Amino acid sequence: MIDSTIVVLVAAGASVALGFAWLALVLRAPVVASSRVHERDRVPLWWRLCAPLSRPIAGHIAPLLSARVRFDRRERLRHAGLEFALDAELFVAGQCVAAIGLALLVALAWSPRGWPPAGVLVVAAVLGFLLPSNWLRERVESRRRALLRELPFYLDVITLAVESGSNLSGALAHAVDKGPRGPLRDEFERFLRDVRAGRDRREALRDLARRVALPAVGSLVAALLLAETQGMSLGPVLRAQAEQRRTERFLRAERLAMEAPVKMLAPLLVFIFPCTFVMLLFPLAARMLEEGWLR
Repeated sequence: MIDSTIVVLVAAGASVALGFAWLALVLRAPVVASSRVHERDRVPLWWRLCAPLSRPIAGHIAPLLSARVRFDRRERLRHAGLEFALDAELFVAGQCVAAIGLALLVALAWSPRGWPPAGVLVVAAVLGFLLPSNWLRERVESRRRALLRELPFYLDVITLAVESGSNLSGALAHAVDKGPRGPLRDEFERFLRDVRAGRDRREALRDLARRVALPAVGSLVAALLLAETQGMSLGPVLRAQAEQRRTERFLRAERLAMEAPVKMLAPLLVFIFPCTFVMLLFPLAARMLEEGWLR
């Protein structure tokens, strides 16, 4: 009995040591393809960790993905800013690895009581498969909020640069140099790279609007294309766009402030009110027990 316990402990220690060594090697080795020359195109952490497993799986499941699933994953990855970091096959392979890993964790946690039921393993696998999709959805929403938050500032900088005599590309380059780091700066950098590579500026602007997929950016691109087509001055157009974006940001903040009391109602009912009632009723209950009313 003691010998078997020692063997189990030694095997567990060796497995943990190998796991940490593999983790250190994966984290130290940058999983970056030749086309990923920018920091924003780095592969996310989970896909770097499971790269030895996800890449072979991606090769096997690629023929099984329908065109609709492939297009949906590509669009989500594009909106999340991961267009060059992940493809649809690798993302689904990461989902499969997450499903298998969570099922194994549940089986390991259940092992003192024996083998877990099949239903528990299926639920764990489904949850593991859905976790990367939920993470991607949260990343898309967070990126959109950051874009909306940064857009008025960049519009002000671009407007000042245009009114000072710069053209649109020069104003965007000035905004990229002076602006804070964020997804909007990355998108403007990509637009400038496309233009410098010889791509038509109108097509690059349309591609920018498709990647971001926000009504505010789509309205800005449409106004810029219309002004360039009709030969209008860009200064008034950009100033009007900046003013409209600031107004929308104020209205959005006002709407969120009005929604805050409604969102706080559930935590109040579940956590705050019961504790308050307990604190208020405890002295009364103690007094009633002393008087013998509750016996």
